[in-house]
Amino acid sequence: MRLSRRAWLAAVLSLALLGAAPGCGDKPSGLSAPPILILISIDGWRWDYLDRFSPPTLSRLAAGGVRAEGLVPQFPSKTFPNHYTIVTGLRLAHHGIISNNMKAPDIPGEFSMSNRDVLADPRWWGGEPIWNTAERQGRVAAAMFWPGSETVIGGRQATYWTPFDNDLPHAERIAQILEWLRLPEGKRPSFLTLYFSDLDSAGHSRGPDSDDVREAALRVDRSIGELVSGVEAAGLADRVHYVIVSDHGMAALSPDRMIVLDDYVDPSTVDVIDWAPVLGLSPNDGDVDNLYAALKDKHPSLAVYRSHEIPAAYGLAGHPRLPSVYAIADEGWFITSRRELARWKEPGRHPPGGTHGYDARAKSMAGLFIASGPRIRRGLRVKPFENIHVYEFMCAVLGLEPAKNDGDPAVTRDLLRSR
Repeated sequence: MRLSRRAWLAAVLSLALLGAAPGCGDKPSGLSAPPILILISIDGWRWDYLDRFSPPTLSRLAAGGVRAEGLVPQFPSKTFPNHYTIVTGLRLAHHGIISNNMKAPDIPGEFSMSNRDVLADPRWWGGEPIWNTAERQGRVAAAMFWPGSETVIGGRQATYWTPFDNDLPHAERIAQILEWLRLPEGKRPSFLTLYFSDLDSAGHSRGPDSDDVREAALRVDRSIGELVSGVEAAGLADRVHYVIVSDHGMAALSPDRMIVLDDYVDPSTVDVIDWAPVLGLSPNDGDVDNLYAALKDKHPSLAVYRSHEIPAAYGLAGHPRLPSVYAIADEGWFITSRRELARWKEPGRHPPGGTHGYDARAKSMAGLFIASGPRIRRGLRVKPFENIHVYEFMCAVLGLEPAKNDGDPAVTRDLLRSR
């Protein structure tokens, strides 16, 4: 069921806060009632922001639940690949979304975050996202902005979903989630997603140490606080679980750490599929060896590989959706072009202050993991773990039989309360 992006106005939030929905009283305890899980992504929230900014709502949820010291992304540490890993439990090579931008020999068009027609092609999306796991097992799911949620994957889709609209105000996003939660049993979703991009935008623009990032963090925290209040007002606090994650962290950039492609290759002679800090390109004339030689060992902070030679640690070598040549900048370095350098000098523009996509083992790339709810332990802080394990954890909370995935349920088993 597709809903208009303006289907529910912010006024719904105010109504939700006035009182509990009819019929919500006299429920069994949270451990025996059918669980509800809200998966919230705060794009670009770095692992250390929680301590640096002390956001009240997230801090309270972390103190009353489980917090990891970091959520380790997959490489490249970019938005679409890692969001899809979180909901499938699969590594990039297994679900196929290996970057935000890519081409495939067997699928027409270029995959990109803004190309909705191409994104709708289910051939790009492997695995089973958790909203389909829930639907397949008789549950109802709802998706408010999540990569893959607008696509029919494996013949399924969430019962409720909304097309991505980055301009949709926070209040309307929260109002939509609360409206879904106020539906009667049988129609009410037990799994929901919610997404915020504020932190990522601020981090790219001004960098992870900027006031803009702090303000964005507190703004998102206030919105999550409104959601929590709305859930409590609806009488569902003893059933709702929150899993709050980010897809990656953010590294600071500097104008003196720029690698300019034009210094080594004529941009008009190559097809650049992906840019900084991971450069994916193929030669227009088909001479891969010549392109490789033009870039290899030319800059000390740029590692260059043919697609089949990418180190095994990255898990992508030989993937059919890789471009011919793959170059990876060191943490804090940025790959750009002379054209972009000129644009940054225009009025009102400036070089980026931060980015992500680097080796997932870099500490700056680690993201956020908080889980809170009646089936989750309280006051627990755990070591960082990979985001492939989040899917199994959510299935355990919801009592779902997971689809095939790369996660290990043992990694997150101790985060759950004993039944």
